[in-house]
Amino acid sequence: MSILIKGGTVVTAEQEMRADVYCEDGVIKAVGENLEAPAGAEVVDAGGQYVMPGGIDPHTHMQLPFMGTVASEDFETGTAAAMAGGTTMIIDFVIPNPQQRIMEAWNTWNEWAEKSCADYSFHVAITWWDESVHADMGTLVNEHGVNSFKHFMAYKNAIMADDEVLYNSFTRALELGAIPTCHAENGELVFQLQRKLMDMGMTGPEAHPLSRPPAAEGEAANRAIRLAEVIGVPIYLVHVSTKDALDEISRARSEGHRVFGEVLAGHLVLDDSVYQHPDFDTAAAHVMSPPFRPKGHQEALWKGLQSGNLQTTATDHCCFCADQKAAGKDDFTKIPNGTAGVEDRMAVIWNEGVNTGRMTPSEFVALTSTNTAKIFNIHPRKGTIAVGADADIVVWDPAGTKTISAKTHHQRIDFNIFEGMEVKGIPSHTISQGVVTYKEGDLRAVRGAGRYVKRPAFQPMFHALEKIAKANVPTPVKR
Repeated sequence: MSILIKGGTVVTAEQEMRADVYCEDGVIKAVGENLEAPAGAEVVDAGGQYVMPGGIDPHTHMQLPFMGTVASEDFETGTAAAMAGGTTMIIDFVIPNPQQRIMEAWNTWNEWAEKSCADYSFHVAITWWDESVHADMGTLVNEHGVNSFKHFMAYKNAIMADDEVLYNSFTRALELGAIPTCHAENGELVFQLQRKLMDMGMTGPEAHPLSRPPAAEGEAANRAIRLAEVIGVPIYLVHVSTKDALDEISRARSEGHRVFGEVLAGHLVLDDSVYQHPDFDTAAAHVMSPPFRPKGHQEALWKGLQSGNLQTTATDHCCFCADQKAAGKDDFTKIPNGTAGVEDRMAVIWNEGVNTGRMTPSEFVALTSTNTAKIFNIHPRKGTIAVGADADIVVWDPAGTKTISAKTHHQRIDFNIFEGMEVKGIPSHTISQGVVTYKEGDLRAVRGAGRYVKRPAFQPMFHALEKIAKANVPTPVKR
């Protein structure tokens, strides 16, 4: 199958240029002016529009079992909704239960993902430690193309990784050429604050952000970064939501450490006033971790993107409907944590970023696609418009508008945290593997068309680090 995208402005992370794009058999074959469509090729008129690499969301949780329920969005509906918003690949998470063999969980998530409409990959969480975990990490990197491992520093008595687990896993990741990622919140502090607030009679959603203050994120970010510095491994912090955590990332990067930061579209535009809503369902619908933050943190995060200290944007898409959120009606600690956004991320960031002058179209491409592809080692297959790259493309109409609403979105959830937001700049066409899967409101996603994308390991650094360490260690003193 072939497709020619004519008359648009191609935008990559490096440049803008007037060019046509010809794709065949799911791969970009030519980029240039005045290309001719061969017989039988589908032609997409991109006049007046941008032609950009499809978005990559590096942080989603489709059909995640969590807090006594299962996320309402599965891999089919979630990836279909993603393509309606211009995103053509997700990186989801395999999350083993404590003491569960990692490969057992890996097999379960892979079975769930077979119905994905778009390409996908997996981070794998390390929730406990023994020799089987050490061995399974090797299997995942060497045989299954996993090059990132997630660590939850929150959720005590569930999936929280303590410092011993962090040390062992970070060290193993370094040996294998993988990158650790961290959900940075001080889990012990959160646990104690939750208990204190409940004892004070604060049982509603308004207590949620109070139990997870910015300092809890800043402390954990600093601890994770410092551990990585000592061990010598790069680190990626997910859903950075505070100036506190951003300051730790900025400090480390200024000192030459390889630290990366991700920010969610929701954290860029919403603040903690949402938890004061008098309607429980509305307030509870915003409960996620880390929570939306007091005013001021949002502008700091935008500056983090502009300065380059934050490199990627995501959603942490994890859907729970009102009947599921109601489990915490009398106890905010039991409200399932999660919100949607995989369909809206790109439009929200374009509207609030490009339209306001905070970023250029090329910077938008970097922050929604290219940087993720580079950090997780799938560039230039993904994240660019170039000959040989996968034909995952979004044709972006900068003049197109819509009002975001749960009544019209494709996500399987009865609430939208961006409800009523008017955005200018939306996809007119989304192309996945060289096939139009979304066209001007018509969603054509196909169950099971998505492919698992292996992400090669980085050059293992263990031996080089060991050599450097030995060179810097003084000879033991004989006494």
